[in-house]
Amino acid sequence: MNTLINNITKVLEKLLIVMMFAIVVTVTWQVFSRFILSDPSSFTEELSRYLLIWIGILGAAYAYKTKAHLGLDLFVSKMEGVNKKTALIIIELVVMFFAVTVLIYGGFSLVSITLELKQTSAALGLQMGYVYSVLPLSGLLITLFTVNNLRQIVNSGEH
Repeated sequence: MNTLINNITKVLEKLLIVMMFAIVVTVTWQVFSRFILSDPSSFTEELSRYLLIWIGILGAAYAYKTKAHLGLDLFVSKMEGVNKKTALIIIELVVMFFAVTVLIYGGFSLVSITLELKQTSAALGLQMGYVYSVLPLSGLLITLFTVNNLRQIVNSGEH
């Protein structure tokens, strides 16, 4: 399972790098076309907004995996033994509950509704369900990372 998780993390990292590069190019083109050419591009603002959404939400999954997210471990760091292990398991279960209920279930509901209603974006004409699909995708990744964390906690006692 560690090989699968590591491969997913590497792909996620590369995808985030590509999206960051794309947002820089898009915003640069928007500034250039607006102020130098005096003819602003019609799609760049919307594209950069959607890229930012995807970067933020997929970045949250990546940050969770790499433990780069903001976390308060004041109490857990002072615990030892079974109490620490129990606290870590509870924390992972809470994260998993959020990922499954809000991101996966809620995300799939949002994607389904917007695809069914054929809601599209103004400039790009994208179906909004595709933009919102990052929610269940990120939820699946966070759930996978949480299962891996739980496995490590139970097997080794460390996190």
